[in-house]
Amino acid sequence: MNLLQTFILAIVQGITELFPISSLAHSVLTPYVFGWNLNEEFLKQNFLPFMVMLHLGTALSLFLFFNNEWKDILNKLYHHKYHDNRLLYLIIVGSIPAVIIGFSFEKILRFMFSNVTNASFFLIMNGFLLYAGEKFRKRGTKTLNEMTFKEAFFIGICQCIAFIPGFSRSGATITGGFIAGLKHSESLRFSMLLAAPIILGAAVVEIPHLVESNITNTLSISIAGGVISAVMAFLSVWLMTKWFHKNEYTAMFPFAVYCWLVGGGILISRFM
Repeated sequence: MNLLQTFILAIVQGITELFPISSLAHSVLTPYVFGWNLNEEFLKQNFLPFMVMLHLGTALSLFLFFNNEWKDILNKLYHHKYHDNRLLYLIIVGSIPAVIIGFSFEKILRFMFSNVTNASFFLIMNGFLLYAGEKFRKRGTKTLNEMTFKEAFFIGICQCIAFIPGFSRSGATITGGFIAGLKHSESLRFSMLLAAPIILGAAVVEIPHLVESNITNTLSISIAGGVISAVMAFLSVWLMTKWFHKNEYTAMFPFAVYCWLVGGGILISRFM
């Protein structure tokens, strides 16, 4: 990939990562839409580590945006207040399913990342997921302090659907939060808190693969892309928070329509 392609992909990834429209799908579809003829070897061996570097920038933005929560968690750990660190334990429990599935199906995931047709189809399915989320939003009454570990684990299972390019991690976890009975704002908050360690963990696993590939150019543009992605992701989470507060009862539907239009349009173009 050249520098311009990296900038475009980093901007797209940073914007779409925290919106419920699947950044992974957009990362697969963007080269197709722009007509980039990417090297087949790069797609199979380096595209996933490259994308993880972009996601690392997103994780850093999430840690910064929710710095008060993470400072409180770290402060309690530092002062050995383990019994009073329930939010940390909820995040850990919610992360377990993704850790297990991520390690178990890494090779399959690498193959799926380069499939435009699959990404388009599942982006349409993601639209239906978001639409369903609208139906569950009114039942929420719980705060994170009232959420059980069983419910956190359930949301973690929902998060795993985002391993399929096309399904949104934030969309799945927010919808899972609605089903678990969380308030609208609390479901969004837990979704964002749950994202940071998962993305960071993926980076820890994949960055060594990128370094060992001995492709210096790929490593350097990945770092540049990560910086751009971090800036765009910070703006995105700010906009996402504002949007959900102002449009509490219709927040998901416009994203569902977007997924249907983009996924459907690309599928049609593939078979015309």
